[in-house]
Amino acid sequence: MLNKNSTFKVLLVIVVLALCGLYALPNLYGEDHAIQISAGRDATVTEAMIPRVEATLKENNINIKRIEFENEQILVRVDDSDAQLKARENLDRALGADYFVAMNLAPDTPEWLESLGGTPMKLGLDLRGGVHFLMEVDMSEVMEKSLEDAQSDFRTALREEKLRYRRVSMQGNHIDIQFRDEDTLDKAEFFLRNRNRDLTYTTPGENVLRATFSDTKLQEIRDYAVKQNITILRNRVNQLGVAEPVIQKQGAERIVVQLPGVQDTARAKEILNATATLEFHMVDLKNDVRDAVEGRVPPGSVLINDQQGNPVLLEKRVMLTGNHIIDAGSGVDEYGLPNVNISLDSEGGNKMSRNTRNNIGKPMATVFIEYKASGERDANGKLIFEKHEEVINQATIRAQLGSKFQITGIDSPKEARDLALLLRAGALIAPIQIVEERTIGPSLGKENIELGMQAIVWGMALVLVFMLIYYKAFGVVANIALMANVVMIAGIMSMIPGATLTLPGMAGIVLTVGMAVDANVLIFERIREELKDGRSPQQAIHHGYDNAFSTIIDANITTFIAGLILFAVGTGPIKGFSITLMIGIATSMFTAIIFTRVIVNLVWGGKRVKSLAI
Repeated sequence: MLNKNSTFKVLLVIVVLALCGLYALPNLYGEDHAIQISAGRDATVTEAMIPRVEATLKENNINIKRIEFENEQILVRVDDSDAQLKARENLDRALGADYFVAMNLAPDTPEWLESLGGTPMKLGLDLRGGVHFLMEVDMSEVMEKSLEDAQSDFRTALREEKLRYRRVSMQGNHIDIQFRDEDTLDKAEFFLRNRNRDLTYTTPGENVLRATFSDTKLQEIRDYAVKQNITILRNRVNQLGVAEPVIQKQGAERIVVQLPGVQDTARAKEILNATATLEFHMVDLKNDVRDAVEGRVPPGSVLINDQQGNPVLLEKRVMLTGNHIIDAGSGVDEYGLPNVNISLDSEGGNKMSRNTRNNIGKPMATVFIEYKASGERDANGKLIFEKHEEVINQATIRAQLGSKFQITGIDSPKEARDLALLLRAGALIAPIQIVEERTIGPSLGKENIELGMQAIVWGMALVLVFMLIYYKAFGVVANIALMANVVMIAGIMSMIPGATLTLPGMAGIVLTVGMAVDANVLIFERIREELKDGRSPQQAIHHGYDNAFSTIIDANITTFIAGLILFAVGTGPIKGFSITLMIGIATSMFTAIIFTRVIVNLVWGGKRVKSLAI
């Protein structure tokens, strides 16, 4: 018998609609204005802080909807944006600089729905609000680091080649190597020219070889610094939980960063400007630390304080830098004390192995380095960064180390987690300064959402009316499918972790509303043609769906390919549009080809029908 539903198709429609409807549900509950309290490096957030937070807010007549403690953070939900702003100011003052108090928008999803993984759609910067930064890479620091690496590399290479030198020193934008005699200089120049082809070599003085980066190498260093900083910023922001950030290059030395949903610029700056890395040095046992404290620091050594403020004399030569760290995780050692497990790349593992092989039984120090903006600017208007160094660990080398080892001597599990996070996300190649910042308030996003929703509602309403008038009973079926289509888009957008709804994305939904009925129009017109050719209603329905199928597939696949190309090559708003377009195409094909046919078969299939209201 024609037009009978298979059990599989009915179950498929029920399961898909139920699943999409369930995950679209969180979008109906909206969001609460909230305050998020997290700890700085020298503090911790515990559940015991909640009474203090409650007392502070009640003293200032701020109503609290709910307080939650999760992942070492306190989330305070309040009534509106005015209460949110007032709460942040008072908590900021009460808790001090050791804690970060940030404004946030927290989903008001019921717990039972959250337990099933239900979350509302992520909204882009243009809808939700957030912060926009234009950042500039400090290229002077990039060049200095590159010269330091080359200087260290020269010392190691010449030592291994048994070419004796007096000293290797950085002078401005070049490196000078002083040799004992001209014969050694000639041998060293021949050796280094073949080993380091990206450098140019001259002899400006007696037995002095000067190495300078070529123009090609300088440009390569600049490009690499910007590219690597973009990658590291993206990793860092992703790991800290900011949904769908936009981080991309602008010009030669600048990076655009957009963080949707973040309303606190101070916390965002703290995340982005953190330039934490590690250096490993041997402890200087040949010289007296007391002489160094009095100002007599040996030329090949450096004086750095440990976490308790005690001075430690280290060899200036860097055994290994944090650039070689590919993974870092916090844990505890055999005594239950916090530590960080480090994994190095192959080059870093070789360096660590080579350096520790000759220093078994000697102490090695781990130096934590952080660059912080001083608040002052140079003659060119750029922020001046201060370098903060601290010895976080001293340990005797018991055996030759390789690409995996541990850092111990860390004060708390939280400090171990924070250090592992920064190292895992990567150390910025150079400090970055914010040259422009904008905060986009949630009120602007709310207005955009309302306008976008009006466009969707009006678009749907006009399409529904047209289909109802033009196709009568079959128009009702198409309208049901259209509403199911919108629910499916919302459900799928909520389920996909990387999907973000932007203003162009809402335009994609409006476009999809029109496209969704296009397939039904093709089917219904085909059914009309079959009826005009004298076929029975059952035959007309059967042939109408079957004959329109290939046309619908061809038209939608070509549009889907265009959306796929937009997603692959586009950025920001273009990606948002392409995602909703592709999801809309997939859902409209499902609702037009499978869902409407199931309804049509339920209503008209297997019955003696003399005519169709179409």
